Amino acid sequence: MITPIIDPASKIPVYTQIYKYIKKEIETGHLTFHDKLPSTRTLSAHLQVSRNTIDMAYGQLIDEGYIEARPKRGFFVCDISSNLMSIPASIPEQPQPQASTITYDYEFSPYGVDLENFPYGTWRKTMRDILYDDRNTALFEAGPRQGDMDFRQAIADYLHQSRGVSCTPEQIIVGAGVDYLLLLLSQILGRKTIFAMENPSYMKAWRILTHLDFQVVPVALDKYGMDINTLRESPANVAYITPSHHFPMGIVMPIKRRQEILAWACESDDRFIIEDDYDSEFRYKGRPIPSLQGIDTHQKVIYLGTFSKAIAPSMRISYLVLPPALLKIYRQEYSFYSNTVPRTEQKQMTEFIRQGHFQRHLNRMRNIYKSKRDYILKVLEPYSPQIQISGENSGLHLLIRFKDGRSEEELLAQAEKNRLHLFGISQYMTQMPVPKHLTSTIILGYASLTFRQLQQGMEHFIQCYF
Repeated sequence: MITPIIDPASKIPVYTQIYKYIKKEIETGHLTFHDKLPSTRTLSAHLQVSRNTIDMAYGQLIDEGYIEARPKRGFFVCDISSNLMSIPASIPEQPQPQASTITYDYEFSPYGVDLENFPYGTWRKTMRDILYDDRNTALFEAGPRQGDMDFRQAIADYLHQSRGVSCTPEQIIVGAGVDYLLLLLSQILGRKTIFAMENPSYMKAWRILTHLDFQVVPVALDKYGMDINTLRESPANVAYITPSHHFPMGIVMPIKRRQEILAWACESDDRFIIEDDYDSEFRYKGRPIPSLQGIDTHQKVIYLGTFSKAIAPSMRISYLVLPPALLKIYRQEYSFYSNTVPRTEQKQMTEFIRQGHFQRHLNRMRNIYKSKRDYILKVLEPYSPQIQISGENSGLHLLIRFKDGRSEEELLAQAEKNRLHLFGISQYMTQMPVPKHLTSTIILGYASLTFRQLQQGMEHFIQCYF
């Protein structure tokens, strides 16, 4: 059992006190790799706090990679040393994100989500109704390998309505996280595949592919996204892009560049585009941006999505939409893989979507995140001559570039000294050095902070830098 000393009179929220305690226990070795943590129900009863409080503490630990949720088994301590991934030989100078050994007061992580406003009651009721319905006993049997048909139909309907994706349920493969789906997709595409990835980029995908010994070519960005000329000059036959909201730059790829990349893919039968629709649900200015897949008339786009950002990091449910040519290969060669998402969770998410709860949650969170973003922009407005802000119109983070010559290393050291957890742009570079226009740039995530924490955190941020 875990027994932190909780100070109810402290200004630090109770869930943060619990989170910090468990984090320290892991860092100091009192909790070690594979140790099982108490369930949220058990720990809430033990500490006499709400279960929501424990959910929020566990959620933050999952987001930072200290613990993981294993379906039907509970919460387990991760091997934090495994976060120190080895560096590909082609980019020896690449700095890697490291597991934190410092306790921060304010976590400005670009990976977090707001767990305070999650509809826990509705979520619990949805699962309770499923488990109490005797017609659902078949959910405990082995299901379709691509995922339950009802769930895939719900995903197809949602994607068509919200993202303009054109697909049938038969084209969808459900999997436990993007990690698993990339492993599966890499086999479908074959060992001769050469991937082109944006630079900077989503480093988790880069590491997965390079550690699978695929050749991955970094392609620089211009103001429209992946540079088409560099892509054409590369040997790549699969381009991995985030066109609706580039991570981490926040670039929205315009229609002309989308058409250029689609044209590139159409030049050869073995060329495809992986469209990672990362946190595309959260856009705060202008019209919604439709998916690249929706304008693809030649079946060249592989659409990759997840519920982790829209629901919670522990919701390890992601999905692939395969074009017909690759779907045929999957069914002939790789359909023997069992589905990795429990059917009860698939059913829960199906009902959450079909009953309208998911869309209502998205609409509410979009407003909450916009309020947090607006507050940051308002607070930083007096300092606009000293900084340049970008990527603020969508997603759950923004970029701040300092004009006074301080290096990224100096900026992060100042933040660490003031117990602010910030991220530098160099952590997302697939090839060094950092371009001149991105030097002295930090990434400020705001989703996981409560509004009160955000206010206090920004006060410390301003005291730290200005």
